[in-house]
Amino acid sequence: MDVEAQAPWRELARITEEGSPQQVEQFLKNLPDGEVAHTLSRLSEEECSQVLTALSPEEAADLVERLSDAQALEVIERLPPQTAAAILDELPSNEQADLIADLERSGAEAILAEMDPAEAADARTLSRYADDVAGGLMVTEFLRYREDATVGEVVEDMRDRADEYRDYDVQYAYVCDRDDRLTGVLRLRDLLLAPRSRPIADLMIRRPESVRDDTSLDDLADFFDRHHYLGVPAADKDGRLVGVVRKAAVDEAWAARQDSDFLKTQGIVGGEELRTMPLGRRASRRLSWLSVNILLNILAASVIAFFQDTLSAVIALAVFLPIISDMSGCSGNQAVAVSLRELSLGLVRPNEMVRVWLKEIGVGLINGAALGLLIGGVAWLWQGNAYLGLVVGVALGLNTMVAVSIGGVVPLVLKRFSVDPAIASGPLLTTVTDMCGFFFILGIATMLLPQLGG
Repeated sequence: MDVEAQAPWRELARITEEGSPQQVEQFLKNLPDGEVAHTLSRLSEEECSQVLTALSPEEAADLVERLSDAQALEVIERLPPQTAAAILDELPSNEQADLIADLERSGAEAILAEMDPAEAADARTLSRYADDVAGGLMVTEFLRYREDATVGEVVEDMRDRADEYRDYDVQYAYVCDRDDRLTGVLRLRDLLLAPRSRPIADLMIRRPESVRDDTSLDDLADFFDRHHYLGVPAADKDGRLVGVVRKAAVDEAWAARQDSDFLKTQGIVGGEELRTMPLGRRASRRLSWLSVNILLNILAASVIAFFQDTLSAVIALAVFLPIISDMSGCSGNQAVAVSLRELSLGLVRPNEMVRVWLKEIGVGLINGAALGLLIGGVAWLWQGNAYLGLVVGVALGLNTMVAVSIGGVVPLVLKRFSVDPAIASGPLLTTVTDMCGFFFILGIATMLLPQLGG
C-alpha cells in the first residue's frame, strides 16, 4: 500500500477538490486534534486556502484556534483579505489582536479593512498592547451592565442577545458605573435566583479583585497562583473596565514564553520556527546567531594556538580539553537556567549581582573540588603521572567556579542593559568557559612541563 497516498493531507486535498463543504468539515472533525496541525502543514498554499474557503467562517475560525500561533499566522497570510477577515471576525478578540499584530503591516491593514468595523476597532486597540501584559491577553467579549439595572433588565438583555453571548466564556457579569469604572461582579447564579425587580447593585460583589491593563505576565501568573479564579477583570489607568484576562490565556502565554526562551538559548531567534516557513527566513534566523558564534569560537581556539608547543609536548592534554570545556559549560548552564528562572519570577533583580555571585561561588567551590578530584584521579590512573592529574583537576575546579560565576551573573548584567539574557547568555558563557578552561589547563601544564615529561 502506498502510505503517502493514504495520508490524511492527500485525502483532505481530494475531498476539498471533489467533495462538498460538508464533507470537508466532517473530515476535519474526525481528525484527532494533534493530527489537524500536521495535516494542514503538509498542504500546499493553494490547497490550504481552498480548505479554509470551503468551510464556513465559524468552522474555519475553530480550525485556526486548534493551530499553533506560528501556523495560524502562516494560514491567515495565505488567504485573500476578505476570507481572512471573515475568519478573524469569528475569533476571540485576544486571538484577533495577536494575529493582526504579527502580520506584515500591509497585510494587516488589508484584512482590517474587510472586517466588521467594530471588530476591527477592537483588534486595532488590542494589537497595540504587548503580548505579555494584561491588555495583550484579555478578551473584550464579556457581560457588562450598569449598576442601576434591575435583575429583569439584565435577564431580558441576555435573552435578546443570546446568539451573540453564546460564544462568550460566561461565568460572571461585570457591573460598572456611568463612567464605565468597575464597581462589582455579579454571579449568574445570584442573578437567576433573584426577583426581577431587584437592583443588581444589591446582589453584586463589591470592590472585586482586578488588574491594570499594563500588568505584566509575571504578575498575572503570580495573581492566579494566589487566587483560584478563572478570570480577572482588567481596567485602564482611569479605572475603566476594558477586558477580562482568563487564567487559561495566562497559562498559555507562560508556556509560550518558556518555549521561546528555550529556542533562544539554542540560537533560534525571531520567534517560533516551523519547517513550512520560507527557506530564506528560517536560514537567516539561524545564521544570525551562528555567524556570531563562529567568531566567539575562533577566540577560544586562539588560546589553544597560543599554547600549541605545550600541547605538542604533552599530547595527552588534548584528550582532556573537550572534557574541561563540556563539564564547565554544563555547570554554567545550570547557573544560567536558575538566573533566568528567578528573573522571570521576579525573585532576583538585575542589581543583585554580588548576592547572586556569592550564592553561586559556594556551589562552584564544592562542585569544582568534587569534579576536579574525579577527573584528576582518572588522568593519574590513565597515564600514571600525578602531575597530569593535578593539572587536569585544578583546571576543571577553577573553570567550574568561573562557569557558575558567569552563568549566574551574566543574565542579570544583560537584563540590566536591556539585552535579552535568553539569547546572549549562552554564547557568552560558552566562549568564556572555553577560553578560561583551555588557558587553565594549558597554562598550568606549561609551568609544570618538566614534571609532565614534556
